Amino acid sequence: MEKRLPERRLFLRSDTETRFIRLRSSTQAIALVGIVAVGSWTLVATSILLMDSLSSGNIREQVKRDQFMYEAQLNKLSAERDMRAQEAASAHARFSVALREISEMQARLLESEDKRRELETGLEVVQSTLRQAIHERDEARARAEELQLALAETAAKEPETQRLSEVEDTVAFLSEALRETAVERDHMQAYAADADDYIAELQLESRLKDERNDRIFSTLEEAVSVSIAPMDKMFRSAGLNVDSIIDQVRRGYSGQGGPLTPLEFTVTDETEAADGMRANSILQKLDEMNIYRIAAQKAPFDVPVKSAFRFTSGFGPRWGRMHYGTDFAASYGTPIYATADGVVIHAGWQSGYGRLVKIQHEFGIETRYAHMSKIRVTKGQRVSRGDRIGDMGNSGRSTGTHLHYEVRVGGKAVNPMNYIKAARDVF
Repeated sequence: MEKRLPERRLFLRSDTETRFIRLRSSTQAIALVGIVAVGSWTLVATSILLMDSLSSGNIREQVKRDQFMYEAQLNKLSAERDMRAQEAASAHARFSVALREISEMQARLLESEDKRRELETGLEVVQSTLRQAIHERDEARARAEELQLALAETAAKEPETQRLSEVEDTVAFLSEALRETAVERDHMQAYAADADDYIAELQLESRLKDERNDRIFSTLEEAVSVSIAPMDKMFRSAGLNVDSIIDQVRRGYSGQGGPLTPLEFTVTDETEAADGMRANSILQKLDEMNIYRIAAQKAPFDVPVKSAFRFTSGFGPRWGRMHYGTDFAASYGTPIYATADGVVIHAGWQSGYGRLVKIQHEFGIETRYAHMSKIRVTKGQRVSRGDRIGDMGNSGRSTGTHLHYEVRVGGKAVNPMNYIKAARDVF
């Protein structure tokens, strides 16, 4: 060591004196080792930092690509949702037209049934009158025969002239009675034939109406089934208990009356009874569809932002912490809307959330709208789906202008996209 690191002296000279520092071999070795260690540590730390920087850059690029694909998929789903909404509106319009047509058909069918009954009653009266006329004719013939016998018996007793006069009067009376009876009989037979023809026409028209009613009923049944199935799927996809929700809505809307009241029929015809059962079945399904519609208004199946936006963060773990909602980014001041009917239970500042609005909905569901720049509702206010409740901002713990949207069921946070995706084929 002394050969490679000989002892050295470091002289320090001033104006008045000269001093030196002795550097032994061991001191030089320790200093050299320290310099080498520091240099090695610096090299290793620099390499690690460079590797982390390159790795994080690749991860960010991958995240950006995934986010772009996610946003493109969501935009596609939004377009499909709008198209399904237009189809649902068109189907609802067709359903309304079909319902009016079947109402008119039922009115015409009842009117034709009344006419048929009147004709049957008239035909019975005509047949009764005809039977009575025939009976009177037969009695008149029998009476004529009796009179002829009586005349024959009295012919020998009375003078010839008087006998002939009485016979002529009797024959004339009987002839007139028979003629009138024959005319009335012919008239009644013609009327009965016309009545039979008219009844046949009514029966044919009734069959045609039955066929049209069957087609209309089939169309209505298919339309109702097609309308109910997506709504039932929407609730089940969102993880809600459909039976419990329907029972709860029925308890709140238990009144009866109006177009959805079950029909009551007093006729005994089997065809009309079957039509009545089908009509009541359709009305029952319409009532069920109406219950679904009411329930859908009370659950957050809408999107809180109507303007152009992009999804910046979804529900789930993020940076080692749980992210309890979905973030919608748009320009500062973008309107924010309530996603369902409910009551505002909080409207003000809350740590972390910034300016926050909480809305309590039916079925134990609560929605939260955070980081607003302005709140447009007050606590206790009742709002409806689509009401503007505030403006998008950057308040609270936020890194940029966006809306943090949460859905909680029974106090537990759930993924808001479950509701938004579930409704894309209905609204």
